[in-house]
Amino acid sequence: MLVYPSGIDVSSSALRFLSAKLRRHRHDLGTRWRRLSPGRQALLTLAHLRNGHPYAQLAAGFGIGTTTAYRYVAEAVELLAALAPALEEAARTASTKAFVLLDGTLLPIDRIAADRPFYFGKHKKHGMNVQVLADPSGRLLWASPALPGAVHDVRAAREHGVVRTLTDAGITCWADKGYRGAGGTVRVPYWGRWETLSRGQKAVNRSHAKIRALVEQAVATLKSWRLLRKLRCSTTRVTSLIRAVLTLQLASSDR
Repeated sequence: MLVYPSGIDVSSSALRFLSAKLRRHRHDLGTRWRRLSPGRQALLTLAHLRNGHPYAQLAAGFGIGTTTAYRYVAEAVELLAALAPALEEAARTASTKAFVLLDGTLLPIDRIAADRPFYFGKHKKHGMNVQVLADPSGRLLWASPALPGAVHDVRAAREHGVVRTLTDAGITCWADKGYRGAGGTVRVPYWGRWETLSRGQKAVNRSHAKIRALVEQAVATLKSWRLLRKLRCSTTRVTSLIRAVLTLQLASSDR
């Protein structure tokens, strides 16, 4: 396999953050020697998450075995996933904002037609449903654990406790029509065909659309980590990958 230099469009603060966590983790385990230093292991993990490179290519580039590459990435992902903020922590951060934005997104997965629970009819593809919270500027605050793509957004929000948590904290939340009936502090547009709405309802819906449009920035931020654009791993690992990406993204934005 040919090897060539490449780049990763990730802040150096993310590399320093993960390197420090891996160095501390190795110290706690009492690890004496490994094929890659903490910094190189961190770079390996970032290359996998950001660029979506498969383990065989990464292993060739870093001069290690494919199994070792998988083990190093899995270790770093689990370490990052454990550091991701819970919904309650995100709500405390959101309480300092005027409001939050809520939206669901589908992360495509490599499934077959028989896997009906993962099939999302709207996009006609298999995937995992992920709920995203963003601040009024469109910055990512929180991403939920993954559910099968067939789960509707409002149901996913309820199962994760998003509606209850935001309502208990008194945080106003703007969402699209997919959250109709959520209740609490969740605000959705008026329902119905455009031509059947009154002038006032149309004005409200236009204002609502302008406000919640910024949540797409948070979704785009999540999917800028290219591994999440087409997942080819077990569905049981998707939540850990999402939480790892969330940790890295928040660590980068805080610096």
